[in-house]
Amino acid sequence: MSLTPEALYYQLGSLVAETPELAGPPTTETSRWIARAVELVEMAGGLADTIQLRVATENLDGILRARNAQTIRAIVQRALAKAELEVPPETQGAFVVANTAFDAFSAVRRVLGSAQAEVLLVDPDADAKALTDFAVLAPDRVVVRLLADGAIHRKSLESATRRWMQQFGDDRPLFVRLAAAGTVRDTLILVDGATAWALGQPLSRLARLTYTTLVRIPAETTAALIAAYAARWEAASPLLEE
Repeated sequence: MSLTPEALYYQLGSLVAETPELAGPPTTETSRWIARAVELVEMAGGLADTIQLRVATENLDGILRARNAQTIRAIVQRALAKAELEVPPETQGAFVVANTAFDAFSAVRRVLGSAQAEVLLVDPDADAKALTDFAVLAPDRVVVRLLADGAIHRKSLESATRRWMQQFGDDRPLFVRLAAAGTVRDTLILVDGATAWALGQPLSRLARLTYTTLVRIPAETTAALIAAYAARWEAASPLLEE
Protein backbone atom coordinates (compact mmCIF):
# COMPACT_ATOMS: atom_id res chain seq x y z
CA MET A 1 0.00 0.00 0.00
CA SER A 2 1.25 3.48 -0.88
CA LEU A 3 0.03 6.81 0.47
CA THR A 4 0.35 10.40 -0.64
CA PRO A 5 2.55 12.57 1.62
CA GLU A 6 -0.56 14.25 3.04
CA ALA A 7 -2.31 10.95 3.72
CA LEU A 8 0.77 9.53 5.40
CA TYR A 9 1.12 12.65 7.54
CA TYR A 10 -2.50 12.52 8.70
CA GLN A 11 -2.40 8.78 9.35
CA LEU A 12 0.76 9.13 11.42
CA GLY A 13 -0.75 12.09 13.26
CA SER A 14 -3.88 10.10 14.04
CA LEU A 15 -1.69 7.22 15.18
CA VAL A 16 0.17 9.48 17.60
CA ALA A 17 -3.08 10.99 18.89
CA GLU A 18 -4.46 7.50 19.55
CA THR A 19 -1.37 6.09 21.29
CA PRO A 20 -2.55 3.55 23.89
CA GLU A 21 -0.91 2.91 27.27
CA LEU A 22 1.93 0.84 25.84
CA ALA A 23 3.49 0.14 29.23
CA GLY A 24 0.28 -1.40 30.56
CA PRO A 25 -1.08 -4.92 30.14
CA PRO A 26 -1.29 -6.07 26.49
CA THR A 27 -4.66 -5.66 24.78
CA THR A 28 -6.12 -6.26 21.34
CA GLU A 29 -6.23 -2.49 20.86
CA THR A 30 -2.52 -2.22 21.61
CA SER A 31 -1.66 -5.03 19.19
CA ARG A 32 -3.61 -3.39 16.39
CA TRP A 33 -1.98 -0.02 17.10
CA ILE A 34 1.49 -1.58 17.01
CA ALA A 35 0.82 -3.32 13.69
CA ARG A 36 -0.32 -0.02 12.21
CA ALA A 37 2.70 1.78 13.67
CA VAL A 38 5.16 -0.67 12.09
CA GLU A 39 3.47 -0.26 8.70
CA LEU A 40 3.38 3.55 8.76
CA VAL A 41 6.92 3.98 10.13
CA GLU A 42 8.21 1.76 7.34
CA MET A 43 6.35 3.95 4.79
CA ALA A 44 7.87 7.07 6.30
CA GLY A 45 11.32 5.69 5.55
CA GLY A 46 14.34 5.22 7.76
CA LEU A 47 15.64 1.68 7.96
CA ALA A 48 17.20 2.17 11.40
CA ASP A 49 13.91 3.33 12.95
CA THR A 50 12.00 0.50 11.29
CA ILE A 51 14.38 -2.11 12.70
CA GLN A 52 14.48 -0.49 16.14
CA LEU A 53 10.68 -0.32 16.20
CA ARG A 54 10.32 -4.00 15.40
CA VAL A 55 12.79 -4.93 18.15
CA ALA A 56 11.02 -2.72 20.71
CA THR A 57 7.56 -4.09 19.85
CA GLU A 58 8.76 -7.71 19.95
CA ASN A 59 10.14 -7.13 23.44
CA LEU A 60 7.31 -5.01 24.78
CA ASP A 61 6.15 -7.75 27.15
CA GLY A 62 9.59 -8.15 28.75
CA ILE A 63 11.10 -6.67 31.89
CA LEU A 64 12.05 -3.50 29.98
CA ARG A 65 8.46 -2.79 28.96
CA ALA A 66 8.50 0.86 30.07
CA ARG A 67 11.73 1.58 28.19
CA ASN A 68 10.49 -0.16 25.04
CA ALA A 69 7.19 1.71 25.25
CA GLN A 70 9.10 5.00 25.39
CA THR A 71 11.20 3.92 22.40
CA ILE A 72 8.09 3.08 20.37
CA ARG A 73 6.50 6.48 21.09
CA ALA A 74 9.71 8.29 20.17
CA ILE A 75 10.07 6.44 16.86
CA VAL A 76 6.48 7.10 15.84
CA GLN A 77 6.85 10.77 16.73
CA ARG A 78 10.04 10.99 14.64
CA ALA A 79 8.19 9.45 11.71
CA LEU A 80 5.45 12.08 12.11
CA ALA A 81 8.04 14.88 12.17
CA LYS A 82 9.68 13.47 9.04
CA ALA A 83 6.34 13.12 7.22
CA GLU A 84 5.46 16.71 8.15
CA LEU A 85 8.43 17.97 6.15
CA GLU A 86 6.96 16.44 3.00
CA VAL A 87 3.58 18.23 3.10
CA PRO A 88 2.73 21.81 2.09
CA PRO A 89 3.34 24.55 4.70
CA GLU A 90 -0.38 25.17 5.15
CA THR A 91 -0.83 21.52 6.16
CA GLN A 92 2.04 21.43 8.63
CA GLY A 93 1.44 21.88 12.35
CA ALA A 94 -1.83 19.93 12.43
CA PHE A 95 -0.54 17.69 15.24
CA VAL A 96 1.17 18.98 18.37
CA VAL A 97 2.73 16.29 20.55
CA ALA A 98 3.16 17.11 24.23
CA ASN A 99 5.44 14.71 26.11
CA THR A 100 5.36 16.69 29.36
CA ALA A 101 2.83 18.83 31.20
CA PHE A 102 4.91 21.88 30.30
CA ASP A 103 4.72 20.96 26.59
CA ALA A 104 0.94 20.65 26.86
CA PHE A 105 0.63 24.00 28.64
CA SER A 106 2.86 25.68 26.03
CA ALA A 107 0.87 24.20 23.15
CA VAL A 108 -2.45 25.41 24.57
CA ARG A 109 -0.90 28.82 25.20
CA ARG A 110 0.16 29.11 21.55
CA VAL A 111 -3.30 28.16 20.32
CA LEU A 112 -5.11 30.57 22.64
CA GLY A 113 -2.56 33.29 21.97
CA SER A 114 -3.42 33.19 18.26
CA ALA A 115 -6.98 34.43 18.89
CA GLN A 116 -7.89 37.85 17.54
CA ALA A 117 -11.54 38.15 18.57
CA GLU A 118 -12.90 35.15 20.48
CA VAL A 119 -12.24 31.65 21.72
CA LEU A 120 -14.67 28.94 22.73
CA LEU A 121 -13.32 26.36 25.17
CA VAL A 122 -15.33 23.16 25.22
CA ASP A 123 -14.55 20.89 28.14
CA PRO A 124 -17.16 18.68 29.79
CA ASP A 125 -14.89 18.21 32.83
CA ALA A 126 -14.03 21.90 33.19
CA ASP A 127 -13.32 23.17 36.69
CA ALA A 128 -11.74 26.37 38.02
CA LYS A 129 -8.40 25.46 36.41
CA ALA A 130 -9.95 25.82 32.96
CA LEU A 131 -10.16 29.54 33.75
CA THR A 132 -7.21 30.18 36.07
CA ASP A 133 -4.67 28.10 34.11
CA PHE A 134 -5.86 28.21 30.51
CA ALA A 135 -8.57 30.74 29.62
CA VAL A 136 -6.38 33.46 31.08
CA LEU A 137 -3.84 32.74 28.32
CA ALA A 138 -6.10 34.36 25.70
CA PRO A 139 -5.04 37.91 24.78
CA ASP A 140 -6.64 40.96 26.35
CA ARG A 141 -9.96 42.06 24.82
CA VAL A 142 -10.52 38.61 23.30
CA VAL A 143 -13.94 37.25 24.29
CA VAL A 144 -13.59 33.95 26.12
CA ARG A 145 -16.47 31.49 26.25
CA LEU A 146 -16.44 28.22 28.15
CA LEU A 147 -18.93 25.42 27.58
CA ALA A 148 -18.95 22.73 30.28
CA ASP A 149 -21.12 19.87 31.50
CA GLY A 150 -23.75 21.20 33.86
CA ALA A 151 -23.43 18.25 36.23
CA ILE A 152 -19.69 18.56 36.90
CA HIS A 153 -17.68 21.09 38.99
CA ARG A 154 -20.45 23.71 38.94
CA LYS A 155 -19.49 25.31 42.29
CA SER A 156 -15.80 25.44 41.35
CA LEU A 157 -16.59 27.12 38.04
CA GLU A 158 -18.98 29.61 39.60
CA SER A 159 -16.42 30.77 42.16
CA ALA A 160 -13.67 31.08 39.53
CA THR A 161 -15.99 32.97 37.16
CA ARG A 162 -16.94 35.53 39.82
CA ARG A 163 -13.26 36.06 40.71
CA TRP A 164 -12.42 36.53 37.02
CA MET A 165 -15.09 39.18 36.59
CA GLN A 166 -13.99 41.00 39.72
CA GLN A 167 -10.36 41.00 38.58
CA PHE A 168 -10.72 41.72 34.86
CA GLY A 169 -14.14 43.30 34.35
CA ASP A 170 -14.77 44.32 30.75
CA ASP A 171 -11.08 44.14 29.83
CA ARG A 172 -11.34 40.37 29.44
CA PRO A 173 -14.94 39.40 28.64
CA LEU A 174 -15.89 35.96 29.92
CA PHE A 175 -19.06 33.91 29.46
CA VAL A 176 -19.61 30.45 30.92
CA ARG A 177 -22.49 28.18 29.99
CA LEU A 178 -23.47 24.72 31.17
CA ALA A 179 -24.77 22.12 28.76
CA ALA A 180 -27.24 19.42 29.70
CA ALA A 181 -25.50 16.50 31.40
CA GLY A 182 -23.83 14.13 28.97
CA THR A 183 -24.35 16.26 25.84
CA VAL A 184 -20.76 17.56 25.66
CA ARG A 185 -18.05 14.92 25.30
CA ASP A 186 -15.22 16.59 23.36
CA THR A 187 -12.43 18.80 24.64
CA LEU A 188 -11.95 21.52 22.04
CA ILE A 189 -10.50 24.97 21.47
CA LEU A 190 -12.35 26.92 18.76
CA VAL A 191 -10.51 30.07 17.69
CA ASP A 192 -12.16 33.04 15.98
CA GLY A 193 -14.90 30.85 14.54
CA ALA A 194 -12.42 29.53 12.00
CA THR A 195 -9.95 27.08 13.55
CA ALA A 196 -10.65 24.09 15.75
CA TRP A 197 -8.28 22.05 17.90
CA ALA A 198 -9.09 18.81 19.70
CA LEU A 199 -7.27 17.91 22.92
CA GLY A 200 -6.53 14.36 23.94
CA GLN A 201 -7.49 15.03 27.57
CA PRO A 202 -9.62 17.47 29.60
CA LEU A 203 -7.89 20.71 30.52
CA SER A 204 -8.06 19.84 34.22
CA ARG A 205 -5.84 16.80 33.68
CA LEU A 206 -3.09 18.30 31.55
CA ALA A 207 -0.89 19.19 34.52
CA ARG A 208 -0.90 15.56 35.68
CA LEU A 209 -0.17 13.96 32.31
CA THR A 210 3.11 12.85 30.80
CA TYR A 211 1.71 12.57 27.28
CA THR A 212 -1.09 14.09 25.21
CA THR A 213 -1.73 15.62 21.79
CA LEU A 214 -3.46 18.60 20.23
CA VAL A 215 -4.97 17.95 16.82
CA ARG A 216 -6.04 20.69 14.42
CA ILE A 217 -9.34 19.63 12.88
CA PRO A 218 -9.12 19.46 9.05
CA ALA A 219 -10.49 22.54 7.31
CA GLU A 220 -13.15 20.59 5.43
CA THR A 221 -14.86 19.57 8.70
CA THR A 222 -14.14 22.64 10.83
CA ALA A 223 -17.14 24.70 9.70
CA ALA A 224 -19.61 21.92 10.54
CA LEU A 225 -17.99 21.37 13.95
CA ILE A 226 -18.05 25.07 14.81
CA ALA A 227 -21.69 25.32 13.73
CA ALA A 228 -22.62 22.32 15.85
CA TYR A 229 -21.03 23.79 18.96
CA ALA A 230 -22.55 27.19 18.27
CA ALA A 231 -25.93 25.47 18.48
CA ARG A 232 -24.94 23.71 21.69
CA TRP A 233 -23.81 27.01 23.13
CA GLU A 234 -27.16 28.61 22.35
CA ALA A 235 -28.96 25.68 23.98
CA ALA A 236 -26.83 25.77 27.14
CA SER A 237 -27.70 27.64 30.33
CA PRO A 238 -25.59 30.64 31.47
CA LEU A 239 -23.69 29.92 34.67
CA LEU A 240 -24.21 33.53 35.73
CA GLU A 241 -26.60 36.13 34.40
CA GLU A 242 -25.36 37.53 31.07
